[in-house]
Parts: sequence; C-alpha cells; structure tokens
Amino acid sequence: MARTHVFSRRRFAVGAAAAPLVGAAALRLPAGAGAQGDPVNVGSKDFPEQFILSNMFGQLLENAGIPVNLDNLNLGGTTIAHQALVSGDIDLYAEYTGTALTSEDVLGLAFPLEAAVGAATPAGSPGASPAASPAAAIASPAASPAAASGAFSALDLQVYDIVVTGYRDRYGLVVLQQTPFNDNQALAVKRSFSEERGVTTISQLAEIAGDLTISAPVDFEGREDGLLGLQRVYGGGFNEIEVLPVQPGIKYDQIESDAAEVVLAFGTDAEIARLDLVVLQDDKGLFPPGHAAPVVRQEVIDAYPNLPDILNSVIPLLTNEVMIGLNGQAAEEEPEAIARQFLVESGLIAG
Repeated sequence: MARTHVFSRRRFAVGAAAAPLVGAAALRLPAGAGAQGDPVNVGSKDFPEQFILSNMFGQLLENAGIPVNLDNLNLGGTTIAHQALVSGDIDLYAEYTGTALTSEDVLGLAFPLEAAVGAATPAGSPGASPAASPAAAIASPAASPAAASGAFSALDLQVYDIVVTGYRDRYGLVVLQQTPFNDNQALAVKRSFSEERGVTTISQLAEIAGDLTISAPVDFEGREDGLLGLQRVYGGGFNEIEVLPVQPGIKYDQIESDAAEVVLAFGTDAEIARLDLVVLQDDKGLFPPGHAAPVVRQEVIDAYPNLPDILNSVIPLLTNEVMIGLNGQAAEEEPEAIARQFLVESGLIAG
C-alpha cells in the first residue's frame, strides 16, 4: 500500500520541483554529476521524512567539500523519483527496501519471498551473490554497526540483498547501507489497550479482532497488503473486524478519539510517539520491511569515491525512535533545520 502523507504545501514546497509533476517527462532538472566538480543532484519523494533524509545527505556532502544541488526535492512518488534517477536527472535519493522490492516501477518482485528469491538473479548466475560486486561491498550491512548489533532480522537482510542485486543488475545503480529504522506498514494500538488486553503481536490481535474497529485508508479492504492479506495470513477475527475507511491524513484521529482500537500505521509516523502507540509485531511476516537506503548512480561514485562513506556515516544512527522524533519536528520546523541540528548534535558536521 503506497505511503500517503498530508502536509503543509507552504512549509514543504521544497525547491524547483515543488510544483505537481505527472511523470518523468515533466522534470526539468540539471544533468546529473558525472565528473569531479559537477554538483551531486540529491532528490527525494514527496513527504517530510524524505525531505529530512535528503537534506542530511546534501549537508554531509557539502561538509566534505562536494558540490550539491538540493533543488530537486519533492519530486513525487516512487515512479517519478526512480525514473529521475535512472535517467540521470538526479544522482541519488533514499528508497525503502520493501518498496523497491515490490514496486512494479523498480524490481516488481513478489512478497513473501518464496517467489522473489531467485527472481532477482537465478541461482548460480554470475550476479547471484551481491558480495561479488564492488557496489555490494560498499553497501554491505555487515559493515554497519546497526547490523553488528542485531538491528536487522534475517528477513531484513535477505530483502536488502535482493534489492542490492536487483538495482545493480537491472539498472547499474548502487545501494548504500540501510537504516536501522523500519518504515514499513504496521498495525498499532494504544499502549493502554496493549497492556490491558495483552496484545503485542498481530497474531494476538487476530484472536480478538472480531470485536474491534480498525482505522485505515479507503482501499484497505480490497488490498493483499491490507485486509485481504491479514485475513489470509492471520485469519481469526480479521474476517470479522470492522473497518473504518478514512482519508490517510485523518486515520490517527479515529484511534485518538476511541472511534477505533487499531490503526494502519507506518513504522516511523510521528503520531506513534505523540499518541503513545504500540506497533504490533508482524510475527508472520505479512508486510515487507521498509528500511531506507540511499540509491546512487555509479558515475557519481566514480567521480566522488568517498561519497559512500560520507553518506553511510549517518545511516546507523537513524533508528525508529530517532526518525519518529525527527518526523515529529516536521510540523513546526523546516527539513533543512531538522537535518542540520541532528547532524551537528551527532558530531557529523560542525555547528
């Protein structure tokens, strides 16, 4: 289910690409970097988390003396951002592993992974192991403190490796390290509900879901990554749960007012902290992981070989708790200021 955000157009109309775009043909962007001295064109999708991440990337590169163009934020959804990267209109942006895996515009593979594994690259083929690639070596999660500390599950790493290989083999693009934060689709409940009913997993929720109401976007009931998937994978009360269909921008209003006990969330939504919600464990693996990772044109890395290390320096710091907090600031502060404050406080750039 595509992530949709409602936000202030005045506050987040960032740069030259802020006007609505209907396709890659609508882009009017400078040519991407290809030689040392050319500015690196950093892009983003169209919601605050993306603006914050892209500003972090741009500020880190500028701090290292690499020229940057940050006029290409707020491009739109996955289709436009990906097409801009492939065409060279931008040089990098942050994509989410599950989105890259399943989006028809990127890799278009199946989830769960039974059908996806082997579809990216046949077993035994020259491209079957991402570790065999210099790009994969740059991206390798084993080099990340987050991976070393167990922040990633086996599924997270499996999806990541498929995504690294797919981008490399299909598009010649390099995927850098993935963030510890997981912005995947999820179900959330109030902490008081979780404690009173003893519910911390979706399986436990399924046992009582027939007596509950879930606040979710209007297309939730007809989607495999929505109610249909919950009924197929978890069963139980999800066959009888009441759905309160709402516009994405007001779905949290329903759980705040107790009109619903459950909300369809994303893992780094600011409302999780604001409303003290508990994100339930997807213990049967219905929803694909959503770790963010910079995807970069190889030509840019050839021109600026230290670029991967520069961008990877911030990645292990971006946990769910951190990203939820940063997203919570976005209602009142500019993404540029949020990014700069975090980088300064983390000791990655000077104040």
